[in-house]
Amino acid sequence: MLVTFKCRSTPDVVMLRNLAEFLLAFIGKRVGSRGVISHDELEGAIPRLESAIQEEARSEVALDALHHVPNDYASNHCDVATIGHRAWPLLDMMREARRQNDDILWGI
Repeated sequence: MLVTFKCRSTPDVVMLRNLAEFLLAFIGKRVGSRGVISHDELEGAIPRLESAIQEEARSEVALDALHHVPNDYASNHCDVATIGHRAWPLLDMMREARRQNDDILWGI
């Protein structure tokens, strides 16, 4: 199932429900049939999501170091999408909504 995030100042962001649930949990929101991140909430929500992305990147580096196999070319050429890659469109929307004093709405 898809979740569509809407904001007057940006294009829509569409993502799978499980990813939306995961990302919204970092900012203290839950996916329902509808929801909102008000412009007043963005000041605290953006740093929380950025922090989660940075923490995930640090964890990924640590896991790579633990599971590194020398000369394992197959694992090195794999392009894995991280939370940072997947969260970027929503994070970008949140930043622009903050600049424009807009709310972000979502629905299923």
